Amino acid sequence: MEEFALGPSPFRQAASAPKVIVTGGKGPYDNIRNALAKIDLSPAKGKRVLLKPNAGRIAVPGAAITTHPQALAAVIDAFAEAGADVSIGESPISGVKTMEAFETTGIAEVAKERNIPLIDMDERKAVKIKIPNGRAINSLQLCPEIMEFDLIVSVPVIKMHMHTGVTLAVKNMKGCLWRRSKVLLHMLPPVEGVNEKPINVAIADMAGILRPHLSVIDGYLAMEGLGPSAGKAREMNVALVSADPFAADAVACQLMGLRAEDVPHLAISGSRGFGEILIPNINIEPKDWRKWITPLDNPPLNLSIVFPEVNILDKNSCSACQSTLLLFMKRYGKKLFDYFPAGEKINVAIGKGHESVPRGTLCIGNCMSKHKDSGIYVKGCPPVGSEILCAISGKPSIDVMDGHSETPVPEEKKD
Repeated sequence: MEEFALGPSPFRQAASAPKVIVTGGKGPYDNIRNALAKIDLSPAKGKRVLLKPNAGRIAVPGAAITTHPQALAAVIDAFAEAGADVSIGESPISGVKTMEAFETTGIAEVAKERNIPLIDMDERKAVKIKIPNGRAINSLQLCPEIMEFDLIVSVPVIKMHMHTGVTLAVKNMKGCLWRRSKVLLHMLPPVEGVNEKPINVAIADMAGILRPHLSVIDGYLAMEGLGPSAGKAREMNVALVSADPFAADAVACQLMGLRAEDVPHLAISGSRGFGEILIPNINIEPKDWRKWITPLDNPPLNLSIVFPEVNILDKNSCSACQSTLLLFMKRYGKKLFDYFPAGEKINVAIGKGHESVPRGTLCIGNCMSKHKDSGIYVKGCPPVGSEILCAISGKPSIDVMDGHSETPVPEEKKD
């Protein structure tokens, strides 16, 4: 097991309050170019720079599930002009192929136009690294590229998150963890003496060693409600840039109508001294940045799908299964009644915390495998909607929307 931590940011001015640049009103590309124009990128000259977008799911541009391709194009262009050797890397959620995600999200197209390498960070063997003083975890399986590039830039999209409150620059670094090891952070036991969800403690543990050198947050289209993938796209038309990912996230939280102190993984990280989350201690430009505040709908406290005669049984599930179930219910919910006895409550279960489930329950995901004899079992981590429908009906089903949001793509406003 190796010891490793990303080094200090060369973009931060020493002995000064962290600076966050906020811009808005100009669309995904110009918002970020305008913000980066206020940052001295000269330390990147001649350096190998890895851009880490949020591109871990199969989602079309404009759904606010992944980083907008034009936002990423702006980061590429700014660093290329600064003389950096730029690449883009990702390790997606389980079951998603990295290059397919790059293609679907539109990132492959902007990379090809600029001759920028795309890296599947799951291809090579992981490097196991220690987490000093970790409370929920004491090691991580890291994608090796994170150790090989000179500078790491986190380029997330603004999203609410049903488990972690938000997913921004800090949590986006979870996509630097190798393959299915990311899933393990959703399956941790309670941390002794800590009331927070184990995943939030684990993200703070991770942030102790994986702090990006620069954070560039795409807030052109944000996801509100049931994030990270089943919420609604909301136009905010902003961008944020900072050398302190915690300060960047704190200001982004304010723009979303939240306080970073109320987001557990940020509050824990702030208490450990990893970065600044208190707004009065952050140098925010311009002074009238609050004009871009767009309060977003919060995620529900529990997965509760309002659908007649369906009972959702959810114990200790991860966001992947929750999002899959919600999208399945939105798309196929009415078809469920074609395959279950009329007049009876339909039980659908997800999560690894069930000691038992009622007979005849629709059990979704690998975590429900121990109950596969209790009803209809659909394996996968998670399965896609058409696989669930196939298991219920016994008929092959293919849906071109599997893995995609149904959120309509809003038209970009003209300058």
